[in-house]
Amino acid sequence: MRQQAYGYAAVPLFCLGIAPGAEAELQPISDETMGEVTGQAFMQIENIGDDTTSHQFTRMTLGMDVETRVNADGVKLGEIDSGTDFAAQHVALGHIARNDGEQFNGRTYKAGDTVYFEAYQPFIELAESPEEGKLSGFRMGFAQARGSVSSLTSSFSGNIGLKLTDGDQTYDATLFDQNSQATKYRASHIGIDDGATNCGADPTNCAPLTHLQSIIVGEENADGTTGFTNDFFIGFQREGVEWQSPDGANVINAGEGVFINLPTSMTVEMSKLMGEGVQRLQTHRQDMGTQLF
Repeated sequence: MRQQAYGYAAVPLFCLGIAPGAEAELQPISDETMGEVTGQAFMQIENIGDDTTSHQFTRMTLGMDVETRVNADGVKLGEIDSGTDFAAQHVALGHIARNDGEQFNGRTYKAGDTVYFEAYQPFIELAESPEEGKLSGFRMGFAQARGSVSSLTSSFSGNIGLKLTDGDQTYDATLFDQNSQATKYRASHIGIDDGATNCGADPTNCAPLTHLQSIIVGEENADGTTGFTNDFFIGFQREGVEWQSPDGANVINAGEGVFINLPTSMTVEMSKLMGEGVQRLQTHRQDMGTQLF
């Protein structure tokens, strides 16, 4: 269910009959009159944090709803020190139903229908160090987000909230570097941690991120449909920052540099990820295929 967040309603003040030397008395507005005034703030500004937190936060939320399908040929972020925090080609938000009967977010689509990426109440948040009085980081996110994200990713910094199954066991997916070591910084592989912060000596339980070509951002509802998440964001940090979810339920630890948080309700078999992978959804009007990129 789509939720609404309402802010303050601004009531213009009109100066009536004011002339040089004239006096006017301000009268309070009655509850009945105020009840006839409705509105939604275009921007809400919140100050978050207290003396017990390591950072003070200022969040600016726009009262906007966005439904989009967009493609980008290539994205590179944090390109420094002979590497890139995030590097991907053919990035897309939203997709097109490839077949009749495709289901998503509780709806059924026909072949050729656009399945939009839904993003409500975008926000920008700043994190400031109280001791230094300097900006420690900022992030861009949405109070609610749901939809497909497709890419051919070679370097990823952040968190991908994927579930992986191996036999009758289910695991939280872990990101790894080219040496099969667990990392959240410039990862190139994804798989199952063997308990020693790597994915096996072979390695047998991690696959290149390029095998994960499309994911669905969101949270799984009780009925199996995809619900909205409020933890989808991209952050830029000068130092480690603990970002708080808009509803205050979670805290995400983002390291120095670029950090992308991708919550997803998807569960994938490890053997499938190692083999054919998660194929790309249709992201162009002319179907480019599932493995073209």
